[in-house]
Amino acid sequence: MNTTEKFYLPVDGIFEMFSSLTGHHHQSSVTHAALTSEHQHPKVKGMGLIKTVKKCWRQQDKKIGESRSSSSGNRQVSTDRLSKRSVDHLELGLTKPQNCHRIVVLGAPKVGKTKILHRFLGKEFEESYEPTTEDFHRKLFHIGGETYQIDLLDASSERDFPAKRRLTVLTGDIFLLVFSLDDKESLNEVHELLNEIKAAKAKLQKIKPPARVPVVICGNKADLDSRRALRRSDVGEILGEGATFFETSAKTGAGLEAMFRAVATLGGLPDETSPSQHQIVPILTYQSLCGQQQQRGRRSGRAPCAAVDPLARRPSFTSDLRLVLGSSTKKPKPEKCQIQ
Repeated sequence: MNTTEKFYLPVDGIFEMFSSLTGHHHQSSVTHAALTSEHQHPKVKGMGLIKTVKKCWRQQDKKIGESRSSSSGNRQVSTDRLSKRSVDHLELGLTKPQNCHRIVVLGAPKVGKTKILHRFLGKEFEESYEPTTEDFHRKLFHIGGETYQIDLLDASSERDFPAKRRLTVLTGDIFLLVFSLDDKESLNEVHELLNEIKAAKAKLQKIKPPARVPVVICGNKADLDSRRALRRSDVGEILGEGATFFETSAKTGAGLEAMFRAVATLGGLPDETSPSQHQIVPILTYQSLCGQQQQRGRRSGRAPCAAVDPLARRPSFTSDLRLVLGSSTKKPKPEKCQIQ
């Protein structure tokens, strides 16, 4: 097709396609009436049709939300609208700043970082391997009447970009360093990362290195005992006896619960953030729960629960840079950032 030609879509039959893809069966008649009243011609420009459909859907969502609110006698927001954007409770004022944490996961490729993160998120282990460029997750907790927001960043793509990785280190609150028990070189890389983290944090805080940083070290693939190249004594010799170290298996789940509890303890998080200590609920259920808490006050008797935000995206590097600049109160000139 020539690029200068206009693209047209027939009105009849397009509504069934939208309904099958989006599930908006209850809005098809309204949308069809709106379009046919405005466009009597049997053909409508493709982009104009899409914009009109979206406009009608937004209007219908608004009417449905108002109807639900008036019938229930409260000011709850429509769940259809709540599901369309990421949940940042810090920005919404629903979570205290001290209850928001970022866990940064670092390590060599193919050591099981993503599999361990999936376990924390409540997902099952999968044998398939796909190289991770950068993976960002957000898990939201409701524990004892308090809300917590934990961002998890698998910064695998930053391995060959020291300046970018340095910024990630400076914005991290808790660190999980992962190596494989069948690969000694991956342990050496973790040792270098540990020293880099301590030096970067010490420089930011204007103290003499090494800085005290919440770091948990994970020796993964403990299930591959026949291929093991490292023993606990080897790990202690390279990392030092004071390192918080766990042998784990993302495949069988061995050692993960103790490791997650150590992450919570060192990071100042409740024990209920460990995967076995809370129930996973859908994101809409969690949002509804937080709305009830805001209206009726805290309810400490509710069992701990958590939800994974499916729309979470990593904050921009500009936001991370501002966070770093604002966290160092001792600097006379805030424009002099320590990531260079």
